[in-house]
Amino acid sequence: MAFTFPKHSKMLSPAFTYGVATASFQIEGGIEHRAPCIWDTFCAKEGNIIDGSNGAIACDHFNRWQEDVELISSLGVDAYRLSISWPRVIKDDGTVNQEGMNFYVRLLDKLKEKSIKVFVTLYHWDLPQHLENKGGWLNRDTAFKFQEYAAHVVKALGDRVYAYATLNEPFCSAYLGYEIGVHAPGLVGKENGRKAAHHLLLAHGLAMKVLAKESPNTLNGIVLNFTPGYPLTDSDENIKATAMANEYHNYWYAKPIFDGEYPALIETLPKAHQPDIFDGDMAIISHPVDFLGVNFYTRAVYEADEQEGFKEVQLPNVERTDIGWEVYPQAFTDLLVDLNERYQPPAIFITENGASIDDEIEDGNINDERRVSYYQRHLNAVNDAIEQGVPVQGYFAWSLMDNFEWAEGYLKRFGIVYVDYKTQQRTIKQSGLAYRQLVMGRHK
Repeated sequence: MAFTFPKHSKMLSPAFTYGVATASFQIEGGIEHRAPCIWDTFCAKEGNIIDGSNGAIACDHFNRWQEDVELISSLGVDAYRLSISWPRVIKDDGTVNQEGMNFYVRLLDKLKEKSIKVFVTLYHWDLPQHLENKGGWLNRDTAFKFQEYAAHVVKALGDRVYAYATLNEPFCSAYLGYEIGVHAPGLVGKENGRKAAHHLLLAHGLAMKVLAKESPNTLNGIVLNFTPGYPLTDSDENIKATAMANEYHNYWYAKPIFDGEYPALIETLPKAHQPDIFDGDMAIISHPVDFLGVNFYTRAVYEADEQEGFKEVQLPNVERTDIGWEVYPQAFTDLLVDLNERYQPPAIFITENGASIDDEIEDGNINDERRVSYYQRHLNAVNDAIEQGVPVQGYFAWSLMDNFEWAEGYLKRFGIVYVDYKTQQRTIKQSGLAYRQLVMGRHK
């Protein structure tokens, strides 16, 4: 079983980057070697994680990183996207935890040895708990703490990095974490969401200044997630509601970065829900980026709602992955074309795309045909966008291996490599084998 493309697809060029992606809290474990983060605290509160689990061990990558580098290398990929654990490398007093920093230095040295390009994400949700105790992302000062942290990382990692992303999915941090409370730190309140988002975007801009000065030879950008909205019907009310939803959930993060302003929707929000924007903030946030990282999994369907303006609708009888997300590849093409028309990013990398499928092992094999089908259709959707002029330069499968899936615990598996959490044995799934065949087949 292999992935196929049209004969002259740019995605078959050796210049196109293929990679796999992970995040520190989801795979590392090794919590005794770092300071606590907001996800440790969130996991400890009963009822927050569906299976009652935590990230104390996860995939034990902290101890098995050498084995995992060999695994990544065996897949033949060009690149590996990973995140740095802020509380692993910085002590609560703001100084460097050398043991933690050395972990990443050794890891990156080994990846470089294998000729694997390293895409580093500086923040993938694991805010140090001591900063949350002072208000977390609701505290403007956290953005400046992030800038200091970024400077320490850049200095330590030097020329080992190919690309830096400041943040992963600030939507999830702000909306899921501070507005509806289903992610850490679990705060609820519409007065929180936009304020947290503004401080996250400010942190991005401040870190971009550091990256531009201290790491000019790396590609420097940000990773945003998009769940493009479609109207339930073509009524004026539903079209208007969907436009509002897209501004609230999608363009809220992209527009400030590329246009230096928030969507017009900001003027309709109650004053208490609006962020505190200081003079010069938007200029900092709109610091030029070298690339936009795009995470895509599914779409959303909306209808008008009298109270909220828009309401998401779950369509019956559609194909879904095991996390409940509709499989709708056309939305991927539509999104990429739309982003290119709106913002003309210099380059786009698909930094996450994948499917949660309930895998079963049979005779030592994981024949995850539904995941293979998902990847094939979504890779084709990316190809369609490229043919329409979208500057997509790479694609990262989410994820390298099964891991701690946030509020879902270990119940949902996104990996192209299966992890037996009892033995920590890794087994490449059919999707991983097909991905390897695609990547290595380009060099024939």
